[in-house]
Parts: sequence; C-alpha cells; structure tokens
Amino acid sequence: MPSKKKQAPPPATIRLRKNDTVRVIAGRDKGKTGRIVSIDRKRGTCIVEGVMMIKRHTRPNPQKAIKGGIAERESAIHVSNVMVVGSDGKPTRIAYKTEGEGASARRVRVSRKSGEALETSK
Repeated sequence: MPSKKKQAPPPATIRLRKNDTVRVIAGRDKGKTGRIVSIDRKRGTCIVEGVMMIKRHTRPNPQKAIKGGIAERESAIHVSNVMVVGSDGKPTRIAYKTEGEGASARRVRVSRKSGEALETSK
C-alpha cells in the first residue's frame, strides 16, 4: 500500500502586524515586552526586539567588512507565544470592527478587553 505524503496544515491567520507591541506569554522569555521587527506568515513566526536572543558565531570576511566573533541577535518566536499589548499595558486578543458605511467602510483592529482601537504606526 503506497504511503500518503504528509501535507502541511494551512497557515493560520495571523492578526499581528509589524511594529505592534507584544508580550511573550510562553517560553523562556515569558513576560518580556517588545516591538515586532518582522513576521513570517508562511512559518507562523515573528521576530521581536530584544526577545529570544541567540549567539551567532561569525567568521571574519574582509571583502564584506564583516568582523568575526560572537554576535547576539534575535531569533524567531512562534506567534502563538506572543500577545499584542493594549493601551492599558495588558495583553489582549484582537477583534475587528467595521467603521463607516458602504464603500468607505474599513476594518479596524480593536482590543477584546477594552474595545479600544489598536493603533499601528505605518
């Protein structure tokens, strides 16, 4: 009997955006707060400023002006382990609310706890 190839599950919808302030709710950096630098929607991970720091050993490369040594940088963290922080400084889930009528209607992200709009600087 031929074996079926395992298919990856479809990517979950990620409601987080770049520059959102998030708090880590699980993992070794639980409790830390930082700003999202980048999001990989295909893998379901994000890079948060100052969270999941790893040491990277680099070899010197004079052609590219790279100094050798041990560099510390952020590593990816799964989006299920972070929560967006509302204006009150507490982690909250994200809901959507439509503002306006007809063609000028737009979806706004709001906090589930307080109902306030989550501001994002673009």
